[in-house]
Amino acid sequence: MGVMAVVVVLVRLRPSPCGQPPHPPPPTWQHGGVTAARHSTLFSGVPGSSPCSAPPSGADAVLEGLDPEQREVATALHGPVCVLAGAGTGKTRAITHRIAYGVRAGILQPSSVLAVTFTNRAAGEMRGRLRQLGAAGVQARTFHSAALRQLQYFWPKAIGGRLPKIVDRKVQIVADAAAACRIRLDRNELRDVTAEIEWSKVTQTVPADYAAAAAKTGREAPRDPAEIAQLYAAYEDLKRERGVIDFEDVLLLTVGILQDRHDIAEEVRAQYQHFVVDEYQDVSPLQQRLLELWLGDRDNLCVVGDASQTIYSFTGATPDHLLDFRIRHPGATVVKLVRDYRSTPQVVHLANGLLAQARGRAAEHRLELVSQRDPGPEPVYTEYADEPAEAEGAARRIRDLLADGVPASEIAILFRTNSQSEIYEQALADAGVPYQLRGAERFFDRPEVRKAGVALRGAARFGANDSLLDDAVDLPSQVRAVLAGEGWTSVPPAGSGAVRERWESLAALVNLAQDFAAAKPDATLGDLVAELDERANAQHAPTVQGVTLASLHSAKGLEWDAVFVVGVAEGMMPITYARTDEQIEEERRLLYVGVTRAREHLHVSWSLSRSPGGRPVRRPSRFLDGLRPGSSAATGRTSTGGTGGIERGVSAFSKAATAPSPRRTSRTPARCRVCGRTLSDAGEMKLMRCDDCPSDMDEGLYERLREWRAVQAQRSGQPAFCVFTDRTLIAIAEAVPADERELARIPGVGARKLGRYGADVLAICAGRDVGEQDNGD
Repeated sequence: MGVMAVVVVLVRLRPSPCGQPPHPPPPTWQHGGVTAARHSTLFSGVPGSSPCSAPPSGADAVLEGLDPEQREVATALHGPVCVLAGAGTGKTRAITHRIAYGVRAGILQPSSVLAVTFTNRAAGEMRGRLRQLGAAGVQARTFHSAALRQLQYFWPKAIGGRLPKIVDRKVQIVADAAAACRIRLDRNELRDVTAEIEWSKVTQTVPADYAAAAAKTGREAPRDPAEIAQLYAAYEDLKRERGVIDFEDVLLLTVGILQDRHDIAEEVRAQYQHFVVDEYQDVSPLQQRLLELWLGDRDNLCVVGDASQTIYSFTGATPDHLLDFRIRHPGATVVKLVRDYRSTPQVVHLANGLLAQARGRAAEHRLELVSQRDPGPEPVYTEYADEPAEAEGAARRIRDLLADGVPASEIAILFRTNSQSEIYEQALADAGVPYQLRGAERFFDRPEVRKAGVALRGAARFGANDSLLDDAVDLPSQVRAVLAGEGWTSVPPAGSGAVRERWESLAALVNLAQDFAAAKPDATLGDLVAELDERANAQHAPTVQGVTLASLHSAKGLEWDAVFVVGVAEGMMPITYARTDEQIEEERRLLYVGVTRAREHLHVSWSLSRSPGGRPVRRPSRFLDGLRPGSSAATGRTSTGGTGGIERGVSAFSKAATAPSPRRTSRTPARCRVCGRTLSDAGEMKLMRCDDCPSDMDEGLYERLREWRAVQAQRSGQPAFCVFTDRTLIAIAEAVPADERELARIPGVGARKLGRYGADVLAICAGRDVGEQDNGD
């Protein structure tokens, strides 16, 4: 099938349901330019690092500070790897250190690595972290961004002419399609039909098959499925007539070219040889198909995800690709991250409790989080008479937190639907608390930010002749002087609304200037303008000093010291239109995502009625049964959470060790070599026996290994466990390996450590004195 059967397998040219002939694509389109990848010079939001901190001194230094499971992710550089990462377990840290370790060790070429995530913000953060780790040059992009670059570059070769314009908003074309088909749609119906078209395209469903596909998946169509199919076909006809494409077409056309042109596919595969996919539970069938075409017959793929955070199935996302990864890649190494570094034990306990009653396939693979933080306050559950009282109560508690020193930017109010925002905006404004809306217009696209950028650029160019800057002694004061002419004041305006939102945007730029000057004292106004341009390209917005108001969906991937999850009542959580078991479970996971955004303070609230004086007919969400004080546990089975650990693939050791080792011909469960019980705990699997089974360890050998490890740790200036963990030493002392082949079989002894420490360890096991032998430290 030719690529010009636009949009690949999706849109068939046939008579229009509106009685109009189909329009063929324009015959001549011309290629446009390809923008080079760029990296911001200041990503102050990266935890644990400063904007100007020097990269680690070498490959081994990249691994410092990682826990055992994270280190396993970082050092498993060959073959398929699946990382099941619970909320707050440091998945981004693990995968960025994996890439950086491979680059710094000379195993991976930066230009051969493509890291894919789902938002521009996440991609920008990943690029910033990689640069700080000394791995600049790695491509970190969204699926759409990576596909668009390839589409722009290969379009002249594959199709000829210019790539069609991409429409920013497809709603207007859907409205025109409805008018052409004489179907009346109100504003909400327009939005819903547009969402159905997007779902159809990412699931590779053509208009003629929409009704059957919706019925098969149990999808509740907002209108008669036949009408939606008609609108869908008319929408595609209008796009072709106007010579435009939408964002889904970017993926579809890239898939079509790679499927149709093997020479182009091979060129892409020659460029990218190692792939990392973040948030893999959110991959759609179309994105999975694109990933498969990028990979070809190779298996250098690392995917990271958590089925318990699947909250976008309505857009076509499915966790099946994550959960079936071991089926598609039998030799994959699976690493489970369950150490939660974000939240206190109290927050983690509630999060685990939410999923304890979950059902379905995702629940069967849930991870039992283990908090690594000191204890904090218990979650607060509050019932209010009505919604205004709930909003006012949240505002009061937020003022108390501010008085206790919690920054406003570290507080968030999360709700199920955007329509709940207004009442909380008003309550915060009345309480004099600054706030920002998350998920609204992108920061650098706001008119006031664009205008401020023009003013700052002009001041940087002609500042010496600008009387506004006469009294400005440093960069922050220069920015304040320029932005004062755009509406910024030292005191925020009263109330809420557009005026307050514009001020918050300008205040964010002022704060960014202060942070930038602190990181780079010699920076000029021109340097700041360049930084803003870099951030705009990466969509890396500065932190607004205000309480965040966000929907639960838009809060995914973020975290705050204090989180208020509001409106947790039946009818809102789960939402009224969630009727099937699958929909109810997704609502539970959505609440789980909201809860796990909190580091320390968590407030959960609901109201009994919508307005003052209304009938108190609401009740708290069923998801809180058995968790909030005074409630009884929900009936039904309780799912068993998975523990952390490592499951190695069939050929993992053969690729990891420099010495040859026998391959297992089939995947079998790890069993205790003493009692035969199946092992699931990572520590027990390392010893190949249950903790309470008798050990045949050579105590003297173990002590000699510990003494040797202490010397190595002192020489390298790192903790002892970074040389070998206690369990690895116990496993060595029990196995007493005679050669590199036997030593390589012991979990915790990878290729790097075998090459660095193998000779010493084998000498100690043989009873020889290693003396002052140099190990390259």
